[in-house]
Amino acid sequence: MKIKSAEFVISNSDVSKCPKERIPEFAFIGRSNVGKSSLINMLVDQKSLAKTSGKPGKTQLINHFKINNNWFLVDLPGYGFAKVSKSKKDEFQSFIKKYFAVREQLLYGFVLIDSRLDPQQIDLDFMEWLGENQIPFCIVFTKTDKISSVELQKNIAKYKRTLLKSWEEFPTYFETSSATNKGKDELLNFIEETISLFPIDN
Repeated sequence: MKIKSAEFVISNSDVSKCPKERIPEFAFIGRSNVGKSSLINMLVDQKSLAKTSGKPGKTQLINHFKINNNWFLVDLPGYGFAKVSKSKKDEFQSFIKKYFAVREQLLYGFVLIDSRLDPQQIDLDFMEWLGENQIPFCIVFTKTDKISSVELQKNIAKYKRTLLKSWEEFPTYFETSSATNKGKDELLNFIEETISLFPIDN
């Protein structure tokens, strides 16, 4: 897939105010500071479509971007170590879960994982929740340029061993780096193929 256009549409914390347009949707989510905004900017070949920040928890709303005028890329708030109050975190979790529950045009979620780390319980818990609610998702390992190939494969193997204790199969996954564009074509091609296989009924 070639990205010809990417435009910001709306930000909000009220799922009922998300775009009514019936086009395919793909949501990106991960623990705070996992490199989500950088990855999104890399995918659409823009430097600041999604706002990046060294401060965890910068994204606090559901952000919709229309790509090529035929699908939505959705930037969701990070979960985990955002430096916000507990009540704010609870609010985040509430509308994130509601988003996944009610957005019928959502085809896949992409759960971003820092490739340098051992399996984190908060990531495992979130993926477990997606699985229990039958929400299709892929894993996106980020920041692979900051780790050796050997260590990367070791960490991915740890995730496989952990998840396969309770899952029948390991989800589709991607190895990415926003610094080197690694994984860009694979991710975009997956999105393109998914749109072709699961058209949205208007």
